[in-house]
Amino acid sequence: MAGTEAFREKIRRLGELVAGLDALPGDKNAAARELVQLLLDVHGTALQRMMEIVFDSGPAGKAIILKTGEDPIVRHLLLLHSLHPEELDSRVMKALDAARPKLRKLNSEVELVSLSEGVVQVKVNTSGHTCGSTVGTVKTLVEECIYDQAPDVESLQFIEPDEVPSTGFVSIDKLLKNSVLTSPMAERGVEVCGAD
Repeated sequence: MAGTEAFREKIRRLGELVAGLDALPGDKNAAARELVQLLLDVHGTALQRMMEIVFDSGPAGKAIILKTGEDPIVRHLLLLHSLHPEELDSRVMKALDAARPKLRKLNSEVELVSLSEGVVQVKVNTSGHTCGSTVGTVKTLVEECIYDQAPDVESLQFIEPDEVPSTGFVSIDKLLKNSVLTSPMAERGVEVCGAD
């Protein structure tokens, strides 16, 4: 989608310009910031009213509003004005669902651990035969999917999976600790015949 990339570039440039307002002398800085805030408020109020009119038009209007929330350009605008039709948890779940087919190609999976007050915790499980760069790629993929659908997430945390040897190698100490061959008699120094 060339239009989506062009839109993202405009959003990036807008952010640069707003950040540049800090370089203006005091009075001009305050006036410029007030102008930007008033424009946002006017557009937000008009956008909210448009969505109310569409919503009030019945089931077709409700479907249109849901569809606007799925559009990659419109959803960010709706989020900017706190008008997105879906709750954060629903958008996070959509993001994880979108990531899963890509993760399967990397022999990985993702699991939502918790979502509370904008903090998302996920656990990424990779096959036992992956290298560190694959783990990094998987985490980046999950992060991109989540922030695309839910850029209003306060924090994304990766919870480490239970300790599983990544190579499949199990140390002899760990084997002996859990071994059924270690009997109470062997622990007392009694030799067990035929134990080999």
